[in-house]
Amino acid sequence: MKNLVLGIDTSNYTTSIAVVDAQSHLILDHRKILTVKEGTRGLRQSDALFQHVINLPFLFEKISELELGAFIKTVSVSNSPRPVEGSYMPVFRASQSFGKTIANTLNCEYKEFSHQEGHIEAAKWSIPQNLESEFIAVHLSGGTTEILHVKNNDKFGYNINILGGTSDISAGQFIDRIGVKLGCKFPAGKEMDQFALKESSTKIEIPVSVKGTHMSFSGPETAVQKLIHKDLDKDSLSKAVFKCIASSLNKTILHTLKTTGLKQVLMIGGVSSSQYIKNYLLRTIPKEYEVYFGEGKYCTDNAVGTALLGIK
Repeated sequence: MKNLVLGIDTSNYTTSIAVVDAQSHLILDHRKILTVKEGTRGLRQSDALFQHVINLPFLFEKISELELGAFIKTVSVSNSPRPVEGSYMPVFRASQSFGKTIANTLNCEYKEFSHQEGHIEAAKWSIPQNLESEFIAVHLSGGTTEILHVKNNDKFGYNINILGGTSDISAGQFIDRIGVKLGCKFPAGKEMDQFALKESSTKIEIPVSVKGTHMSFSGPETAVQKLIHKDLDKDSLSKAVFKCIASSLNKTILHTLKTTGLKQVLMIGGVSSSQYIKNYLLRTIPKEYEVYFGEGKYCTDNAVGTALLGIK
């Protein structure tokens, strides 16, 4: 065992480390979800940063237990939400601070990538198919809903251009706002997805708001909030939310593929792990296009993609 890469990612709601070897084999994947007070819809950046500082030493104990430290030759960290100038969130200071300290202590190489690039790399690595050098990625998470034109950069990360997304709240925010109101624990996606899958009928139809490559969820959220007061069951309301999101994605993805001429779509981010959305899109996107979903545990926030990027 030699030439290992240590990846560190400190996102809004998960502290993650991962170790891979030069052949992209996963050696270690260790994560801790941040604690969110029941009934609330998130954490302040300062509170999340504090939890990362507490969690990282605990996660690094695994590296010591497996005696990997002597073989780490590169430390790769998430330094920002997106690979664009001005993209910044305080939580990623934890990745940078711990990463630089470890790299200096071990006298090894240090690299930085964006959280979004890590999502793309982890999802790509988790699927059995090879993607073309250019493809569409749809990033669905608690704070992000973006349609991306991705080009491979063999030297360093990816070249990414935002083609569309939401004009207001993200798909994750839509889900969490309704989920918390229904009594689900934050983040509510996994629980609501199960509710949606249980509902066989279509009792509720939420209007879809799409213009080209952009979608809006604030109007649909208002509509569902009003329905909650009518004491409708969780299964029906959850299905209405997920169907609205999936239908919006269907329309924007098809528009993007037709205007760009590209054929492949990679779904990334925590909301992409929804089985309801996966089933809907695989059923409704024409077979002339290829839609790939990263393996569920590599769609949610993780450091595996960040570590894999460090091999480049």
